[in-house]
Amino acid sequence: MRLRKKGWAKLELEKEPKVIFSFLDHKGQWKELFGNSDPIHLELGCGRGRFINQLAFTNTNINYIALDVYDELLVHVLRRANENHLNNIRVIPINIKNIGDLFEQDEIEKIYINFCTPWPKKKHHKRRLTHPNFLKLYQTFLKEDAEIWFKTDDDLLFTDSLEYFKEAGFKELYRTYDLHQSDFQGNSITEYEEKFSSQSIKIKFVRVRNSSNRARYHV
Repeated sequence: MRLRKKGWAKLELEKEPKVIFSFLDHKGQWKELFGNSDPIHLELGCGRGRFINQLAFTNTNINYIALDVYDELLVHVLRRANENHLNNIRVIPINIKNIGDLFEQDEIEKIYINFCTPWPKKKHHKRRLTHPNFLKLYQTFLKEDAEIWFKTDDDLLFTDSLEYFKEAGFKELYRTYDLHQSDFQGNSITEYEEKFSSQSIKIKFVRVRNSSNRARYHV
């Protein structure tokens, strides 16, 4: 998805203390930023924030960070968070390819990847957020038993991602090719998910655990 840059969005973000622009200053100190020792979960690409706000509202004992390159989307995340008086959400305007600069080892306990761009052409596969190149970056800051929850409407991306997770040493905990007809508990529905489901498109979901030798992936 490409959005036209809008100056008002960045101006609104700059006035909001929940937005972290100086993220390099907080590497290794994210719990201090939140002011507690609660676990930290990430959403990579947050859309308009329905998903992460639902989680933050339900799980006040968890801190959430939303990453997205689009200011226009992050504004909506923040507006929802403020309307619900949520203090356990922060957002970072950043291209996710730079995520390796953000966190120290063991800072993150879970990653959510929802409906990321499938990049169907083989020459673009390395841009997928589940590609091994990205998984290796995540493993530099994920806890040893941290999880990744991945949802998509795209069959090929899902099939390839299952292999990516296996290659990177993640252990599969749960898989379904039709999430809304499965026995999985604890799903929060995103905007895209609602749209695809209304079109009778099945939602694919996998939950994996980081169980690799992290030293092998240190970058």
